[in-house]
Amino acid sequence: MTEIANKETQLQKEIEQLRSELVAAHLSKDVRTAELLNSEERFALAMRGASDGLWDWDLATDDVYYSPRWKSMLGYSEHELENTLSTWAAMVHVDDKDFVLKNVHKFLSGEVDTFEVEMRMRHKVGHDVFIRSRAFKVTRGENNETIRLIGTHVDITQQKKSEFFNERNTKILELIAKGKPASKIYAEIALMYEERHSGLRCSMLELKGGKLLHAGAPSLPKSYCKAVHGLEYGPQVGSCGTSTYTGKRVLVENIATDPKWADLKYVALPYGMRSCWSEPIKSSSGKVLGAFGMYHDYPALPNEQESNDLTSAARLAGIVMEREQNQKRIQNLAYTDELTKLSSRPHFYINIEELVKISAREKNKFGLLYIDLDNFKTVNDSLGHDVGDLLLKKVAQRLKSACREIDYIARLSGDEFCIAVNNVMDDYGAAHVAQRCLELISKPVELAGRKFTPACSIGIAHYPDDGIDLQTILKAADTALYAAKDLGKNRFAFYKKELTDKAEYRFKIEQHLREAIEQQQLSLVYQPKVDIKSGNIIGVEALSRWNHPLLGQVSPVDFISMAEQIGMIKPLTEWVLKTACNQATLWKEAGFSSIIIAVNISPSHFLDSDLVPLIKRVIKETGMLPGDLELEVTEGVIQTNPENLAVFEHLKELGILLAIDDFGVGYSSFASLKHLNVDYLKIDKYFIDDILVDHKAKLLVGSMIEMGHNLEHKITAEGIESEEQATMLQELGCDYAQGYFFSKPVSANQISKLLGRKLTGQ
Repeated sequence: MTEIANKETQLQKEIEQLRSELVAAHLSKDVRTAELLNSEERFALAMRGASDGLWDWDLATDDVYYSPRWKSMLGYSEHELENTLSTWAAMVHVDDKDFVLKNVHKFLSGEVDTFEVEMRMRHKVGHDVFIRSRAFKVTRGENNETIRLIGTHVDITQQKKSEFFNERNTKILELIAKGKPASKIYAEIALMYEERHSGLRCSMLELKGGKLLHAGAPSLPKSYCKAVHGLEYGPQVGSCGTSTYTGKRVLVENIATDPKWADLKYVALPYGMRSCWSEPIKSSSGKVLGAFGMYHDYPALPNEQESNDLTSAARLAGIVMEREQNQKRIQNLAYTDELTKLSSRPHFYINIEELVKISAREKNKFGLLYIDLDNFKTVNDSLGHDVGDLLLKKVAQRLKSACREIDYIARLSGDEFCIAVNNVMDDYGAAHVAQRCLELISKPVELAGRKFTPACSIGIAHYPDDGIDLQTILKAADTALYAAKDLGKNRFAFYKKELTDKAEYRFKIEQHLREAIEQQQLSLVYQPKVDIKSGNIIGVEALSRWNHPLLGQVSPVDFISMAEQIGMIKPLTEWVLKTACNQATLWKEAGFSSIIIAVNISPSHFLDSDLVPLIKRVIKETGMLPGDLELEVTEGVIQTNPENLAVFEHLKELGILLAIDDFGVGYSSFASLKHLNVDYLKIDKYFIDDILVDHKAKLLVGSMIEMGHNLEHKITAEGIESEEQATMLQELGCDYAQGYFFSKPVSANQISKLLGRKLTGQ
């Protein structure tokens, strides 16, 4: 190495000497032309010996002499390029051109004493060549006017690539040290080697569960990465699949002909991939973690530098991949409860804090269940901690099955668990989850040969009602938990006592309602519908009532919605239909004129395929005339859904009367009404209440009556409580009316007494 350096130093001295002679020759007025040419020839020969390209720029004409070495450095032969400044201007990188010309100007103007720049120039085949250019001035006359610039070009591409490589390598090490995401580091590794070798494309694959997953491939087409993502590794699965399988380097010179690529070449070849070299990525212990692949767009085997880089690239990727996997294991240990495999306390806190942010932003509500096993200490003390751990595992499984997919569950410590119940619409969504937890946990379990029945207490708090951050809502749930234990354990309690009372009442309704419907313990009352002009009763609306021995009179609002929730609305509706139709038949047999019986149908039941057959069956069994049966549905089903329209049509074909109930307060749409063949619109009590004091309410009611008549519907007003309301509705053209002014809902016997009378007020 010292000998080479000495030779280069000596050669450089010779060049500088010749350069001085050449300048002196130009400055001397009496020098002979032959001597001048001789000096230039010697300078050119020296440049060739130093592997430098020579250029000579005549500033007056812009003619530039480019030496054969200058041209060959860029891939051109001696006669391929014109000797003009525009030749250089066309080949210099667009981002470097202005910078170079600016430095030329500074040198010519005397602002700087030397000229030396680095620039990129385009090689004939298309890649960039890094050039270092130096120059000196040639002057003449007493004013030392610069007439020429003579300079050299040196190819420093390899030097620059080494610098870039070292810079990128340092950057990658910094990214690793700072713990940046592996995907970002993988991309940097790939780009570092791609810059080092022209035409190279790199890929890193991670081995997971016997499958290869793309970890980083910034220059490969996304469609290719997607096509091979998830491939199972094996002895004949391309280069990387084989490499991860064998744990050894695999070099494929030609993808088109190599048998290892037989099933994959049709994916690779369309993207210009012709060769692929793969090195297994291994951990510090030698375990195969994946593979590093290098692709070229021509058939080839790696040269010495490429071979060494393939090894170093796989080692560098291995550092990142092993670190990433270790971090995931550490995170899993930190965020997962080892015993139950549920989330740990730290992970739970992180998720709740995030849930608070999301709920605040989207104005959502969520519930928090704080769960504690009752008498768990007894299990540990009497049966041992091993058995206690078995119980905790079993409880964790049961709690998990009680949750919905959108809920989040964690073990906080010991026998304490928490569940975040997402997107609760009311105060009872979390209570339903709590009830399922109580039921599932209380099932007997066999522990150490002994049957044991576990139990738990649950505290319920809501965001944002009971707390607006992690600490306050957790404290509220914990407080509710102690309230549940004070109430006798094996139960739940809300942070607010009134919610606990309401929830308990709802669950009692649910507990007894199924039995009440199955055993027909409910009753019907009937509210007359009156012709508003004559006062004659033209029909009645059947309304269900439930008087339970323990619960007392249960509101229809409560038990009907509960019947929907527990799937009992269909048997309830069937019982109401049969009972009401049988009563209508009895009234007819008793000699009363035809009375229209109105029955409410749940929106969910209305779209049930069993509804029309049920109506047919009830009519046949009771002898009811179809034209005497009116079905009332809320306006939620009057949208133009084809299924809705079909049900309306089928019912009208039977001769059934149809009414839209609570009209005006839901999804009322006259555009929808034009598609439906209904008989009545029932204006909701909400509008009737203000008709005497609110001019807008009066206008709205009048408009609904007029529009309904234009669409050939009869109009019924609900909730009439005074003679003044009845009079105004009569003036507005309303057809029928219901309300306490005429009659409250009463028994069938009382209706029998009212039939034939004119109802003009109580």
